[in-house]
Order: sequence, then C-alpha cells, then structure tokens
Amino acid sequence: MVWEFVFMMLVLKIPIVYLCLVVYWAVKAEPEPPEPARRLVPAPQPEPREPWSPRPASAGPRRGPERSPARARRRVTAR
Repeated sequence: MVWEFVFMMLVLKIPIVYLCLVVYWAVKAEPEPPEPARRLVPAPQPEPREPWSPRPASAGPRRGPERSPARARRRVTAR
C-alpha cells in the first residue's frame, strides 16, 4: 500500500512539472516584432441612392390567388 502511494505521488508530479516548464518557456520567450502595416486601401464610397418615392398601388387582389367560397344564391319567388 505504501508503494502505491509513492507511485501515485510520482505519477501526479509529472503534469505539475510539465506545467511549470510550459510557464517558464512562455515567460522566457521574446515577443516577435509586429508585422509592418501594408498600404491601406480606402473604403469604397457607397453609390448615391435615388430619393424615396411611394410605390404605385397595384390593381390586383390583396389576398393570395386562392378564391373565396361562392355565395349561395337566393331563390327568387314570384309574387
């Protein structure tokens, strides 16, 4: 049982040592100089829009192409 404890202590130290090495490497690394700026391209100007005008009213039906049900005709009685 003691050997298992010692083995676990050794195995669990590996990630801690790795983490310390990664942090040490990151601190010691020198930052790269920034890349020089290239020639800037001006943003394209938007094309001028026509002034707003209302749309003409359409003569077609306002509903869809479906038809309304036919009305029942009243019977005409002679007087």
